[in-house]
Amino acid sequence: MKATLLLQARTNSSRLPAKVLLPVGGVPLVVLAARRAGNAGHPVKVVTSRESSDDLLCEVLSTWGIDYFRGELENTLKRFVDAIEGMADDHVIVRLTGDNVFPDGEFIDEMLQDFNQRGLAYLGCGGELSGLPYGVSAEVTRAGCLREAHRETNSRFEREHVTPWIIARYGRCSFERYRSLGMAHYRCTVDTLDDYLSVARLFAHSEQPEQASLASLLERLKAESPDVVTETPATRMVLGTAQFGLNYGIANSWGQPQQPLVNELVRTAIRNGVPYLDTARVYGDSEQVLGTALAEGWSSRTTVITKLSPLDDCPADASPEVVKAFAERSVYQSCRMLGVARIGALLLHRASHLMAWNGAVWDTVNQLKQHGIIGELGVSVQSPEEALMALEKETVSIIQLPFNILDFRWESVITKISEVRKQRQLTIHARSALLQGLLTTRQRDLWKRARCSNAEQVLDWLNKQATQRCHGDVVDLCVRYVLSQKWIDGIVMGVDTKEQLFDNLKIMGTEPWSDEQLVKVVQDRPQVPRETLDPSSWIKADV
Repeated sequence: MKATLLLQARTNSSRLPAKVLLPVGGVPLVVLAARRAGNAGHPVKVVTSRESSDDLLCEVLSTWGIDYFRGELENTLKRFVDAIEGMADDHVIVRLTGDNVFPDGEFIDEMLQDFNQRGLAYLGCGGELSGLPYGVSAEVTRAGCLREAHRETNSRFEREHVTPWIIARYGRCSFERYRSLGMAHYRCTVDTLDDYLSVARLFAHSEQPEQASLASLLERLKAESPDVVTETPATRMVLGTAQFGLNYGIANSWGQPQQPLVNELVRTAIRNGVPYLDTARVYGDSEQVLGTALAEGWSSRTTVITKLSPLDDCPADASPEVVKAFAERSVYQSCRMLGVARIGALLLHRASHLMAWNGAVWDTVNQLKQHGIIGELGVSVQSPEEALMALEKETVSIIQLPFNILDFRWESVITKISEVRKQRQLTIHARSALLQGLLTTRQRDLWKRARCSNAEQVLDWLNKQATQRCHGDVVDLCVRYVLSQKWIDGIVMGVDTKEQLFDNLKIMGTEPWSDEQLVKVVQDRPQVPRETLDPSSWIKADV
């Protein structure tokens, strides 16, 4: 099948300026990307801008004999349409980017074959369905579809990203030949300095980097990624970061990790596909420490969930304007500490703030969401009653709640969640799967502080279940129980050491229990006092 490969590139990248000119395998990155894509004989044209910032890029392309076209910088869709002038509407176009050097001619031919056999107008490769690392990506469409999109859309987003209108019009079809490979949580694009160094190492010893097979590169990527310990992305893990800002947890014996270790923990979690990081204004220095760990482009690879200040300093009789000022201050302080212009997800730290001050807090964060300062809105709840209240708010799309293997309180909420999900998108994250570490300790004084009057019975039961089902591992037992709940989308897990992180990542990949197995797990579960399930009611250490 004949096709033209259009490779999108520019010099003024915000996170890693001039990255397309950096050397990889002895040639500029963009040259290697073009040569690899075209090594099966398809013509390749780099589409870049007329801006003076891309003059050097074009000189480099000319020196290496790579064809190019210069068009508008901001209107990328028009740049593509202008670049295909004179081509027939049914001519096949493959869209590639200059920072992705893994795609080669054989891979592109496989996509073209799939595109042709299925009679598609659009075929994309990327994400978990592809089974391939982030960076082994391409899109296939036809010249006529690009022209149609150019005529029909005025959306800045659709014009910048070229294909969204086509996808909306003709459907998103995915190239899934490599789905069973399960490498979607790996990364081989070049967006940051860390990315560049990783990709440069992969090609450092290739005598003919433009001819290296995709399969051989994927094997090298695995070998060069010792911190990737999961066979599939840990998409249901939410990295809790309270302990990064304060000494958190009743059984915490490690103390607060230092910044270098936090950097390593956060980046390792992201490399293993962890999609969310959880923090809050009240978690000491957690936001600032997390912001440092996410610098140099890492913030673009995950979603940070933070929580609004409890607003304890806001007067009870404050006017709506004053309440708004307090709420906005909390949000913008979070942005500053995290080093971002937009918060991925914001939760109310107190469910009572849904109604407090005649709804002024909730009105304020909704306005900030409308202005693009906040992505998703949600609530951190303490009880089933609070969860039911939060579910009534249509703009609530995330709820974080406490849940563990001893918790018996949530049946009515599970039913309501099922009803709400028929109407809108809703994500449920469970925290306290280990009850702040209580379930992992046999220290009787800690169980006494947690107001558990039948601690011996509970400990015997936990150990019995762990022995029967998880080789004696109580942590595995507790986490797997929560992960096996179909109504829960993610589990907040805090870590103090890299070993703990690796253990938790591996647990994320274990097979969930069936409904029948879950019933057997809890059929003789001892019932603990409700106060034990609520850490806010525990006896303080100095009492």
